[in-house]
Amino acid sequence: MKTRLTELLGIETPIICGGMMRVGKAELAAAVSNAGALGIITALTQPTAELLANEIDTCFSLTDKPFAVNLTVGVVSTEINYDDYVDVICNSGVKIVETAGRSPEPFMQRFNAKGIKVIHKCVAVRHALKAERLGVAVASIDGFECAGHPGEQDIPGLVLIPAAADKLSIPIVASGGFADGRGLAAALALGADGINMGTRFVATQEATVHDDIKQAIVNMDETQTRLIFRSFNNSARVYANGIADDVLKIEQAGGDFSQVHGLVNGAGQDRAWSTGDIEAGMVTMGMCGGLINEIPSCEQLVSDIVGDASDIIRTRLATIVEN
Repeated sequence: MKTRLTELLGIETPIICGGMMRVGKAELAAAVSNAGALGIITALTQPTAELLANEIDTCFSLTDKPFAVNLTVGVVSTEINYDDYVDVICNSGVKIVETAGRSPEPFMQRFNAKGIKVIHKCVAVRHALKAERLGVAVASIDGFECAGHPGEQDIPGLVLIPAAADKLSIPIVASGGFADGRGLAAALALGADGINMGTRFVATQEATVHDDIKQAIVNMDETQTRLIFRSFNNSARVYANGIADDVLKIEQAGGDFSQVHGLVNGAGQDRAWSTGDIEAGMVTMGMCGGLINEIPSCEQLVSDIVGDASDIIRTRLATIVEN
């Protein structure tokens, strides 16, 4: 498949593995890139900038294909010197960065100086238009179905993606709710140039998370996520476990963030991802878990998605339209 995205980034298929905290490590990123898609290392998964440099070097040793680094700004409560992480990225040889959270504006000059293409994740068309004005290469459009932070406007991808395509001139990546070839075909039909998948890549053989977390994704249906932090104007879509239910009860009672912090802190999240105890902490997961029924290799997953999307476009849709 060739789209503006594949041509711009030098990848073989219009698929990106989105940056995911605790998941976006060298092993997964390299496996995704070796499969012809774009793998992403998540910078803040590494506690220090020096460890990020080591992780990038590891990824270079595992693949000669393009991969990216995700830098998410302003969504964690701990003090982080983002300049140190940016310096590591700029000096690493990486040529693609995915930014999320706050605007990438403070870092664009340094990225541009190194010839680094920026993919910025957006949850609203106005955010994507601003990112385009700042000079980002690609806008990743996150619909309401996505894992993590979908924004506060609750616009699903079926509306948000074509709305963005109508107004943007740069390539668009559709994110949120994508897990198979049907999603890729739909995204292309809506005007996107590719898809971004997070939850789907968690349930792969190369993802370095506990197998019980992967199995929980396979076992879930599309109703098993919850939106928490709505009352704090920082909505997050997570797996529907006891932690999420407790947070919602506190929010409904008018509680503040200090009352939920102990439930959702990083220590609990680390326990869940590393031990497989899905009740141990907050686990970010998207609605598309309801579409996931197996745990393939990244190579098999990417091949299946591209093959199925191609069949849909060439066969099923072609037979619907009369000559």
